[in-house]
Amino acid sequence: MSLRNALLGLLVFRPGSGYDLLKMFDTSLGYVWPAKQSQIYGELTKLDATGLIKVTEEGPRGRKQYSLTPEGHAETLRWLSETRESRPLRNPMLLQTFFLGLLPREEAVQRLLDHAEASAKEHDALVTLRDTEEWDKDMLTVCGRLVLEHGIRQRVLEQEWAHWAAEQLRSGHIAGPTEETVAPDADEPSTDDAVEQAHSGR
Repeated sequence: MSLRNALLGLLVFRPGSGYDLLKMFDTSLGYVWPAKQSQIYGELTKLDATGLIKVTEEGPRGRKQYSLTPEGHAETLRWLSETRESRPLRNPMLLQTFFLGLLPREEAVQRLLDHAEASAKEHDALVTLRDTEEWDKDMLTVCGRLVLEHGIRQRVLEQEWAHWAAEQLRSGHIAGPTEETVAPDADEPSTDDAVEQAHSGR
């Protein structure tokens, strides 16, 4: 998926300005595919230049209303019908978790608890959004509700995992890194230096 596909998909349902589309990202779509204002407006300009969308109305302060062209509609259907090979998603938090053993144990535990707390706040925000919006206005909102529910359940899973992982670190019996393992003493020769000295007869 890309920002390009997301914008085309939104315009299938109704025409909109850059501001209208930005609001959609801020209130719903941004939870699964975040985008900044500059990115959205820049991508709209590109889509207009390639003929996948067109400007149907212009207003004050440079406001432009965009609509999908037949080519844009066909591109959206093509994207939806694509079969993609499954591949792992990049997750910066999990990448850091892989190396938490390099931190003091209590600091590593706290990092996991912080993640649990952040997930709880995101969960509450999504639940509030779910309970304050109408989700049966059209197929866009109906399917948006499906995506929102995934986000809610994912945050619950993240909290449970983070608390479990923190407990695993707390109860572990393997010692954390020491200064010697992180950075050898500058006054002591390294292994390579020792081998070189042995071969030179020193």
